[in-house]
Amino acid sequence: MDYSPLLHRARPPVAMVALAFAALYISWGTTYLAIREGVQDFPPFFFAGFRLLAAGLVLVAYLLLRSEPLGFRWRGMGWTLLAAVLMFVGGNGLLSLAELTLESAAAAVLGATTPLFLALIEVIWPGRDRLTSRGWLGLLIGLCGVLVIFAPQFSDPASLWQDAGPLLMLGSAFTWALGTVLAQRRRPKASLLAAAAQQMVLGGIALCVVGLVVGEGRQLGPESFTPRAVSAFVYLLIVGSLIGFVAFTWLMGHVSASLVGTYAYVNPGVAVLVGGLIAGETITLGIVSGMLIILLGVALVRSGGANRLADDKQENSQPRILLACRDRAEQNQKCRSRIANDESPMTTP
Repeated sequence: MDYSPLLHRARPPVAMVALAFAALYISWGTTYLAIREGVQDFPPFFFAGFRLLAAGLVLVAYLLLRSEPLGFRWRGMGWTLLAAVLMFVGGNGLLSLAELTLESAAAAVLGATTPLFLALIEVIWPGRDRLTSRGWLGLLIGLCGVLVIFAPQFSDPASLWQDAGPLLMLGSAFTWALGTVLAQRRRPKASLLAAAAQQMVLGGIALCVVGLVVGEGRQLGPESFTPRAVSAFVYLLIVGSLIGFVAFTWLMGHVSASLVGTYAYVNPGVAVLVGGLIAGETITLGIVSGMLIILLGVALVRSGGANRLADDKQENSQPRILLACRDRAEQNQKCRSRIANDESPMTTP
């Protein structure tokens, strides 16, 4: 058997990689403004739930057309549902709720704290690697960035509760990180697309249920389907959910995970730029300073944190496994050749 395809994966054209990164950065960097526009007319949990459910059903239809298994199993579905609720009801739902009052640029900057929460959860999670001193420094610096953004509210603490948008955004980042860790530990036995489809469908249904519970059904009417809300919905469905996810999945299969992870640094900048130029949002010195400080903390955590250590272990183990398979295959081939030539296989080194 020829193991060269496994050992030397063909590199895609540079232009294709650049196009995929551009699609990832633009699609996910502009979602904050699109969500901000959509929830001004459409109830937030319904807006997130309908979009997520539609994207999940599109993925299901794609898998069925390709005759690929959906990987649906009742056993372990509770963990999948819990991860979907944390990631989508907590992550997307709180994000949509926060942007009722919070501008998209500020939401994107606070959303950049997700890798910091992810590293902290990995530290607490049993059996995981511990943060290095550089990682802890990154967490401390990231916290300072958050404090810089909240600085205007410190002069009037009551304003923190009058406008809960920033706190909801931090809650969104935390629950998304927690759901991500749980999804990684309890991942269903299915392909990446099938697992994503399951989580999207379950998360979309859960968001719609939450919307019904909080009374969004009474808010939903013909007046909710404004051109602004409909165009934001279509944009998020096609560009944010489908194009962005396809670009992310393709890049994960062709370049290193650390390189794909650069979207965590680029997306907040794209969101701030788009919010200021297109929506005329006020980009204050505090938002820009807080973003730079948070991204510095994220960079330190990623270079010296538990996630990087775990990724390195996984990436470094693959070449050794493939080389071992190749060596064993070569030995077996020599053994078969000697048997065919009436040589004793006992002389095989």
